Amino acid sequence: MANSTSANVAPQTASSTSLTIAMPDESLRRGVHKPILFECAWEVANKVGGIYTVIKTKVPVTMQTYGDRYTLIGPLIYKTAPMEVETQEPTDPALVATLESMRAQGVKCLYGRWLIEGAPRVLLFDTGSQYHRLDEWKGDLWNLAGIPSPPNDHETNETIVFGYLVAWFLGEYVAHQSHTAVVAHFHEWQAGLAIPLARRRHIDVTTVFTTHATLLGRYLCAGSVDFYNNLAYFDVDHEAGKRGIYHRYCIERAATHCADVFTTVSGITAWESEHLLKRKPDGVLPNGLNVVKFQAMHEFQNLHATAKEKINEFVRGHFYGHYDFDLDNTIYMFTAGRYEYRNKGVDMFIESLARLNHRLQQSGSKTTVVAFIIMPAATNSYTIEALKGQAVMKQLRDTVTEVQARVGSRLFEHAARFHGEGRMEVAPENLLSAEDQVLLKRRIFALKRHTLPPIVTHNMADDANDPILNQLRRVRLFNTPGDRVKVVFHPEFLNSNNPILGLDYEEFVRGCHLGVFPSYYEPWGYTPAECTVMGIPSVTTNLSGFGCFMADSIHNPSDEGIYIVDRRTTSIDESVSALANSMFDFVNKTRRQRINQRNRVERLSPLLDWKNLGLEYEKARMLALRRAYPDAFIGADEESGEEVDWGFGGEFPLSVQASPRLRMSGLATPGDIGTLTEEMQRLETSDYMGYLPRRGAGEDDEDEYPFPLVMKVRSRTSSVISGASTPGGGTFKSLSENDLQKANAALSQVNGMSTTALTT
Repeated sequence: MANSTSANVAPQTASSTSLTIAMPDESLRRGVHKPILFECAWEVANKVGGIYTVIKTKVPVTMQTYGDRYTLIGPLIYKTAPMEVETQEPTDPALVATLESMRAQGVKCLYGRWLIEGAPRVLLFDTGSQYHRLDEWKGDLWNLAGIPSPPNDHETNETIVFGYLVAWFLGEYVAHQSHTAVVAHFHEWQAGLAIPLARRRHIDVTTVFTTHATLLGRYLCAGSVDFYNNLAYFDVDHEAGKRGIYHRYCIERAATHCADVFTTVSGITAWESEHLLKRKPDGVLPNGLNVVKFQAMHEFQNLHATAKEKINEFVRGHFYGHYDFDLDNTIYMFTAGRYEYRNKGVDMFIESLARLNHRLQQSGSKTTVVAFIIMPAATNSYTIEALKGQAVMKQLRDTVTEVQARVGSRLFEHAARFHGEGRMEVAPENLLSAEDQVLLKRRIFALKRHTLPPIVTHNMADDANDPILNQLRRVRLFNTPGDRVKVVFHPEFLNSNNPILGLDYEEFVRGCHLGVFPSYYEPWGYTPAECTVMGIPSVTTNLSGFGCFMADSIHNPSDEGIYIVDRRTTSIDESVSALANSMFDFVNKTRRQRINQRNRVERLSPLLDWKNLGLEYEKARMLALRRAYPDAFIGADEESGEEVDWGFGGEFPLSVQASPRLRMSGLATPGDIGTLTEEMQRLETSDYMGYLPRRGAGEDDEDEYPFPLVMKVRSRTSSVISGASTPGGGTFKSLSENDLQKANAALSQVNGMSTTALTT
């Protein structure tokens, strides 16, 4: 049925003096109160990057709302699917009929439960089973949307096949199930191709598209372009073509403009999307985490102490022979993520470490900073020095443990034989035998070495051209005894089976003191968010989504352990100096001050909890339903009389001091107070408004946020007919703009009848 109000106008006869109106059958309307939700992404049960974390952690909150009306759609990866999914048979009759129909035409798929918290239903399509249709679908894509597709781009080929399979599935499903509204939420361009296909085929589904980072933005920033200062001036088609991604960009832009609701993950990405994708986002959906609150404040502090001791073990082994600093007076900093040297701000981090090293030396500080860089790169194996260091330190510990046992046995025997007469004196030579002393000396002499502690823990595949190593050489951070800043580059993601640094990432983060993420291009930033949830202070920038979110949410983030470096309005040198100053101030804090700051950071975790941020996703879906089925919501709000609280889900206990101070416009659902205004418009397109960057301190309006989920209803007159399900699409008859205008004119001539405004 139609998504908007439609009317069939009967032709007038000679004897007819009035117009007969055929109204839609109420029984054929789709119900919007309990919609069915399909969430589609390339990283469903397929860990590739951060979107896997977004979807996986959000599932429990979504399941609470939708239950078995929620199904995730992704690609079938045979290598990982058996470990991720438990196969089951579907119980929904429409879904059974749909899958039977598709399987009859050769489509291979896997249906079951995703083995994560919440155990959602999941449907995985094998793209390889339909590769024989690739050329047909490429031709259809060109005919429908004018989107080209080169023959040798494997990722685009996978995207096309997957997109057509999803559109095929949705068309079949809504043809079999016609009584309930269907919402399809798509993440990123790899899954978004189904959106323009669904719109062109008039499939009666409501679509939401979320971009986590624009394709062109990522490529431009990686190419050392002054991105944000020239964002409004890029020739997007030329830039995409020059980088060989024009076809991918076209898919992303088509999904953006054909979706009923378009969202991004942060305000900074929304601003980017306006200029590069030419559509203003309808809202911002920040990424969250599943926050586990401890019953007592000291519990997570104990976890920090336990994890820090494990890092201490690694440091002892890595710096053996040059271990001349006090671990009780050592600060552990780290940066982690994909190896994007400039986008992740590694260049800025290393330069700031060099300046920090100089300032600590000049001030005569006794504090040592060990800076970890955890980024995967091409390697051959672990270095001999790194393996030897851990082995030698383990031998020393085992030897000391044996000697301790023998000394303890001798001391016990001596004490047991003492009868209380005279003085109890124990000569050292009676406790520590000559054999024990020789064994200890051998282990101590084994610690000697004549080289500096290694900077990198692995043999790099291309050591001479590695950007991180070259910059470390340039700023002369070589781990010399006089350096107050030591550097450890670990070019591999962490896991507990690692023979050198045997910690899982979460445990490693808990053991550190400060996370440093001075990113230049970071649509959201899960790494500082994870630090916040685990009570670890972090440094971020105002060019990251997380930094902007925190700046909008709380006053004086630095007081709460969230240091935000300005990389937007200042020069590179000023930004590096600001980062070095923040790290220097942190190093000079006392142990008690660091403990207090960890307590304050941990109290910010409710801001990042999916229990609060998941409401934004629900608002986006509700907005999509209101646009698709406006008649279903007419008078519904007034009749129900219910008020929905989209605000912050909880308050801090009265016994806790009044910090952090939350901004009124950022209570976990930023944008509810502010609205978009025409004065913000920057480009001359009908669905697109410009982003006003945040002003300086003291100038910002606390009740203003540029991207609320409040927008005009977009036209859906091209989506009147539903039920298209054939793989290649086809020609469908639908009401045109001219038909609707004629119907409007006819209705306006009827005497005594209220005019029904048709959706245009």
